[in-house]
Amino acid sequence: MQGPKYLFENEDHWRTAMGAWFPGERVVFRGKDLFKELKDLPWMGLLLYGITGRIPNGKQIRLFDGIWTLCTSYPDPRLWNNRVAALAGTTRSTAALALSAGNAVSEASIYGRRPDIRAIDFLLRVKCQLEAGAEIEEIVIKELKKYKIIPGYGRPITRKDERIEPLLSLAEEIDFSHGPYVKLAFMIEETLLQGRRRLHMNIAALAAALAADQGLSCREYYHYSILSFSAGMLPCYVEAVRKPEGVFFPLSCDRIQYKGKPRRVW
Repeated sequence: MQGPKYLFENEDHWRTAMGAWFPGERVVFRGKDLFKELKDLPWMGLLLYGITGRIPNGKQIRLFDGIWTLCTSYPDPRLWNNRVAALAGTTRSTAALALSAGNAVSEASIYGRRPDIRAIDFLLRVKCQLEAGAEIEEIVIKELKKYKIIPGYGRPITRKDERIEPLLSLAEEIDFSHGPYVKLAFMIEETLLQGRRRLHMNIAALAAALAADQGLSCREYYHYSILSFSAGMLPCYVEAVRKPEGVFFPLSCDRIQYKGKPRRVW
């Protein structure tokens, strides 16, 4: 505890460099007038500026918009976070709660946000180690021994990640496909394909590499990614709301093989 001194210093006010609303007058967004200086920014540009404090250029906005469009929002209700949104719909909850719950469970260990953070963190660490004189094979072997996985490589169900080709095509179109981190991501894949496990790259590595090449830190990349699944969740919610209540993936009782304590009489 630091004592009440800091509480008294912040009572009734909050020092901020992020922004302020002046009712009936203007809005300041990270030191700039929202209605004058930022009025031409698309929403993705405003999001990135809010996260990083840097105004992205047109190609960067197109890249980060494209990552969301091509890689994150499949409207498949079987997917774990979409299923949560659909369950909210089948119980007649609100769309806001459905999206909130779906995005909350997107911070999963195997899919979603945590692998994204680990992927960009791994690429940043590898680049630093290479610049310090380490060999890529040595780094990869050490990582596998320590963590048993390489973030951004390997995929359940299928080895091929269908998102890599369209995202790489977009990156090539806007001349972002040859950055140092993208090259590093493919170098790591080549190293892994020569090993016993033969792990292919998945979209987490490529998206993280493209973000790192544009100067995003681990934390900034995480903040950018938080809402990215939302466009796939909403269609699942909307469809579930239109159908009768409670019919989303029902499971009859006789399909449940219970192996716990027998029924007890109270």
